[in-house]
Amino acid sequence: MPAQFAYKILTESEFEQLQRDGAFSGSAVDIADGYIHLSTGAQVAATLNKHFSGIDGLVIAAVDLDYLGDSIRWEPSRGGDLFPHLYETLHLTSVVAAAPVSWAPDGVVRLPGPPTL
Repeated sequence: MPAQFAYKILTESEFEQLQRDGAFSGSAVDIADGYIHLSTGAQVAATLNKHFSGIDGLVIAAVDLDYLGDSIRWEPSRGGDLFPHLYETLHLTSVVAAAPVSWAPDGVVRLPGPPTL
């Protein structure tokens, strides 16, 4: 897949744990499924609406897929779309940006971008 970044939606406490420990083993759903669920930029809004509706204090972390290498598998999920699944711990060193979930006036999710030089 050509995407360079994927996105992990985290609760505020999960994001704080990632920052504190430098690693995140996954949410209860991730652990039950055996991998950490990520979404592409095009999939984030649907993921938020389907799995996080009504939850406040969410954070979107932009994850560098090149950094994660072979631990990422692209697997079919909703409607056959391929989603990036992380088969290891999410390390803070792979997160290039993070921001609270926010929506633009046109209804598009604002994604955190990688730092620019």
